[in-house]
Amino acid sequence: MIQVNKLEKVFRIHQARPGLAGALRDLFDRQYKTVKAVDGVSFSVEAGEMFALIGENGAGKSTTIKMLTGILTPSAGEVVINGFVPYKQREQYVTSIGVVFGQRSQLWWDLSPMESFRLLKRVYKVDEEEGNRWLNRLIDELDLGSFVHQPVRKLSLGQRMRCEIAASLIHKPKLLFLDEPTVGLDVLVKQKIREFLRRLNETERTTILLTTHDVSDIEALCRRVLVMDQGRLIFDGLLGDLKEKWGAGTEVVFQFKKRTSLEEVRTALGAADYELVPENEYALAVRIPRSQEMLPYVLSTVMSRFDVSDVKVKEASTEEIVRNIYSATGEVMVHA
Repeated sequence: MIQVNKLEKVFRIHQARPGLAGALRDLFDRQYKTVKAVDGVSFSVEAGEMFALIGENGAGKSTTIKMLTGILTPSAGEVVINGFVPYKQREQYVTSIGVVFGQRSQLWWDLSPMESFRLLKRVYKVDEEEGNRWLNRLIDELDLGSFVHQPVRKLSLGQRMRCEIAASLIHKPKLLFLDEPTVGLDVLVKQKIREFLRRLNETERTTILLTTHDVSDIEALCRRVLVMDQGRLIFDGLLGDLKEKWGAGTEVVFQFKKRTSLEEVRTALGAADYELVPENEYALAVRIPRSQEMLPYVLSTVMSRFDVSDVKVKEASTEEIVRNIYSATGEVMVHA
């Protein structure tokens, strides 16, 4: 569905000189600096995938999205999506994608969402009978019926955002771009949107690219995560691998039926990469930095050698991991 190879975007930015004298000099001799917003990004996506593109502000993800949607022309590299080159075949390409930008509306402010939907059906030349069936399904699954005939300007943010998602899907696109779709929404509306997107992906095999700062969206919807920093792609893999790479590991707390010392547990586990932390005479925690490799061994060894009454496994949350990535220095991130 998506093939991106060594994608780059360079902007030439005017450097204004300070003061009136500087402004006069700029009239005749402007100074510019070059900024590489996207630097050699490559990845591919299969049809039907639902994945997240994340990064802090200024990481280059919005510029990447604009190139993928055909709004911007790349300075270098290749983009092929669903058989189209977005910036070269815009008219044909846009009929195969849907786009929702959280802060920009595609609905007409003084019209009802239903009137906007009808206009969009005409724009995309959607078959009347099939289009009506699909629109009725969108209205039903996104629960728009109670307000779909009200003017857009009278809708709440949550109601408008659900209508924006429906509008982006009027022509039944194969690929959906969602840029901060749940920003500012309450928990119930977020849950409704997530459930709809999961159903859409399962039933229609729609490929969904999500950019968000809301970590709960990523955990609820995406198995695969791409992380950008300073214009480069620094991670592309499963959410579980992201936790393994940047998380603080896993902590397993064992509650024993009898008094158990650290020395007894250390002897049972042998020499390995872990840390033992006493909780009390009947409980201790084992901190494991490489949980995928060590966790099964620790669990099976301790539970087979000791009488255990309870076990709690504590993993770093995705929110903590993303915070670790954002707060890391450039040098650490590049070599991570």
